[in-house]
Amino acid sequence: MLGEAAGRVFCFGAFEADEAREELRKHGVRIKLHSQPFQLLVMLLERPSDVVTRDEMRQRLWGHDTFVDFDHGLNSAVNKIREALGDSASQPRYVETISGKGYRFIAPVSQSLITVRVAASVGTAVSAAGLEAPSSAVLSTIEELPAAPRKLVRTLLLLIQTFYLACYVAALANLQEIEDIFQEAKLLSPTVLTVVLVTTAAVLIPVRMFLITAVAFDLRQFPSKFARMFPLLLVLDLLWALSPFLLVHHVSIGSALSMTAPLIYLPFAQRSLVLMYSRDLRS
Repeated sequence: MLGEAAGRVFCFGAFEADEAREELRKHGVRIKLHSQPFQLLVMLLERPSDVVTRDEMRQRLWGHDTFVDFDHGLNSAVNKIREALGDSASQPRYVETISGKGYRFIAPVSQSLITVRVAASVGTAVSAAGLEAPSSAVLSTIEELPAAPRKLVRTLLLLIQTFYLACYVAALANLQEIEDIFQEAKLLSPTVLTVVLVTTAAVLIPVRMFLITAVAFDLRQFPSKFARMFPLLLVLDLLWALSPFLLVHHVSIGSALSMTAPLIYLPFAQRSLVLMYSRDLRS
């Protein structure tokens, strides 16, 4: 016999907390969290950025007439929440301790309402819309990224921009040799490939100089400007990830391929660093 029940789903970073099922999921994969810590997590998610006092937690989860060691039980529940979220008390990304008062959920939270069908005989629940697909989020969110020293983040960003800039300049400086490689490859018109290389390098050189300047001078609008540039920049960076093959007169094909692999990852690492940079600006 089936009945319907409504429940809230709280989304934050890569996580979802499904109130109806009492499930915590990361990218659609369930993470073990017992009932009491889960209910405590829901209390925090209901009021993001607000302090939930220890007394409020005691009244809601333990009741007025409880005789258990409340402090120990609450501390244990909070530790289990942090363990499930990969969080820490010293550098919190989700649950912050407010000394002498309680706790506060500090990450952005969105909330939605879903309807589930409950099988009363066996106590199972099935989504009215069918099985849920895993989260479509592939790229890292700001909540997932670790805290890092601001100086280190800026240094890595500057090194990445300088590396790309050096690649463009080196390619343009050895254009004649590169044209010979294009002719030997016989894949596309050497002229077309040369035009693509020169055009993209000419466009990207000022872009990299802007990024270097923005990071060097701590431009506060840099993260938002980078976010608008990222889709096109990603396409061009992935194209230039093939640049090690322009060295085939000096290295083997296998070596060029091995250098290409980290270059494919580099634009995504750059995006993560910019997110970490933006978190430092907000703090």
